Amino acid sequence: MPISDYTLSHFTAGPYTRPVYRRGTGPAVIVIHEVPGLHSQVIEFADRLADAGMSIWCPSLFGTPGAAPTKGAAAVQLFLNICIRREFSAWSGGRSSPIVDWLRALAKQAHHECGGPGVGALGMCFTGGFALAMMTEPSVIAPVLSQPSLPIKGAKAGSIDATPAEIACARARFELEDLSLLALRYKSDALVPDARFRRYEREFPGRVETIELADEDARPGTGMAPHSVLTVHLPDTGPGKAAEQRVIGFLQQRLGVTAGA
Repeated sequence: MPISDYTLSHFTAGPYTRPVYRRGTGPAVIVIHEVPGLHSQVIEFADRLADAGMSIWCPSLFGTPGAAPTKGAAAVQLFLNICIRREFSAWSGGRSSPIVDWLRALAKQAHHECGGPGVGALGMCFTGGFALAMMTEPSVIAPVLSQPSLPIKGAKAGSIDATPAEIACARARFELEDLSLLALRYKSDALVPDARFRRYEREFPGRVETIELADEDARPGTGMAPHSVLTVHLPDTGPGKAAEQRVIGFLQQRLGVTAGA
């Protein structure tokens, strides 16, 4: 289903107004796109979530919505829209990006409109860690971090893009509300090193489920090193496809959606 078949609106919170594309019914999932933007393969993934019984909210934070993903577009967006824009904290650990405040407000609105026990939040690539920081919003109950690639600085030492207060809030909620975190990556991905995933496990013991894929699990022939678990490198079969199915199942379980809905 192309992006033109999604319902478009604009949501404002604080200093930010961004377009939001919506499809589906049921409890809400905020799908936060990767670099280079809300591209066609992110929409295809969102389609599968909608078909699985969820209301999908896709904000467009940068890039051209609906465009095909390319290396050139990714490089442009990386420089122009992420590394220098104030909405994003690309370089330093121990803090979240300012745009996360807007995403928390969007999650609150999505829960108000869609109901259910809460909202799922799924980030990818440079937005991968946003779903964790969003947990200071009480409606967010199902965080998914796909190839979380920020911050750049300190990645090999286990840096993550969340403040100590946000980490403490998530840790408390995981225990008090019996919640958990799902995180996915390719093991060879230099943007998502081992230390980052081991940090998640230390911060949230017993509350993190990790899916770590081998290069041979990725879709071949993309011309890119394995990175995008749920889009560019998603294969049709095997462990890579099973990872997507686990994401869908995790969201359905947490949001109270009947499998096959």
